[in-house]
Amino acid sequence: MLTARAIRTWTWLHKWSSLVCTVFMLLLCLTGLPLIFHHEIGHLLGTEVEAPEMPKGTPHVSLDRVLEVARSRHPDRVVQFSSPDEDNPDIWFVTLTPTPEPTDDFRSVAVDARTGEVLAQPRFDEGFMWVMFKLHVDLFAGLAGKLFLGLMGLLLLVAIVSGVVLYAPFMRKLAFGEVRRERSARVRWLDLHNLLGIVTLTWAFVVGATGMINTWADLLIKYWQHDQLTALLVPYQGQPLVPVAERASVQKSYEAALAAAPGTKLSFIAYPGTAFSSPHHTTFFLKGETPLTSKLPRPVLVDARTAQVTAAPELPWYLAALLVSQPLHFGDYAGMPMQILWALLDIATIVVLGSGLYLWLRRRQPQSLPAEAGVALPETAR
Repeated sequence: MLTARAIRTWTWLHKWSSLVCTVFMLLLCLTGLPLIFHHEIGHLLGTEVEAPEMPKGTPHVSLDRVLEVARSRHPDRVVQFSSPDEDNPDIWFVTLTPTPEPTDDFRSVAVDARTGEVLAQPRFDEGFMWVMFKLHVDLFAGLAGKLFLGLMGLLLLVAIVSGVVLYAPFMRKLAFGEVRRERSARVRWLDLHNLLGIVTLTWAFVVGATGMINTWADLLIKYWQHDQLTALLVPYQGQPLVPVAERASVQKSYEAALAAAPGTKLSFIAYPGTAFSSPHHTTFFLKGETPLTSKLPRPVLVDARTAQVTAAPELPWYLAALLVSQPLHFGDYAGMPMQILWALLDIATIVVLGSGLYLWLRRRQPQSLPAEAGVALPETAR
């Protein structure tokens, strides 16, 4: 049983955490809705890359050929990453940037892995979905924007927890989930706000928590490089970044990585000097076949000069948490049924946030809401 003082404290936490984060959470819910269906929207807009029909089992050209073709389209750039398409391994995407450092200035080349021909040069840094993605991820403000949205996610979690604590005393004289339709519009919205808030409770907490973790991605990767890669790079101290002309065959390095981690398949390749690798290695991120292990790629570091496996460290817990949270945040685990469920819960959360904002804006209208409601309401509902 909460005391009057405890109720006031929890009410203050709920009010201010909600007020500060509501507008940003509404933005994230609105921009997140199309991102749940980004593949499907891509197909509708015609932006998804398609490969021509060829006999099943048609052999692939070497990865060296794939990279050579991609580099020929942008000879002034370096390859940062390459990966097979998640839905069609016959298509490879190669990302090229001016330097190996992280940047938003990138070009993508889609190559047919069977013929070695360029299929398309899709632009992932323009258009409607890119704007939605940037607003959702960092508000077009880079790391500062990510960390700010992470703080808003933390306030959302505080608002959820405080709302749950206040729900029991608020509903003491009402049936669970009751919406008093005979009361004023504001009371009906208050009851609907509380009902949908409880219904979406677990989902909002999970999505809020995973979203907050995702905003730490850049910092976690830098810490991983400092925490694990530093010890692995001791033999390479004083050596510069391996020039492209001195690198071993990527195909040979790939085969060595697969041999070091049997039963896995490629997620993506990070090249020397990039954020996910070191100046001296080509790093292959290999994933398992189960729903969970397919979201947890394990790094295999291959010496960029010799094509010999140097290390295959276990993924640290903090990167595992990050990699699991990313697909969970967008409902990318169980196909279309989970996407639809995520979308419905997202819409319900938009109603919760919008109704909370409406109740706050209507708070100063003269009315005797506590007497009308028949219960002692938190300050946010007055």
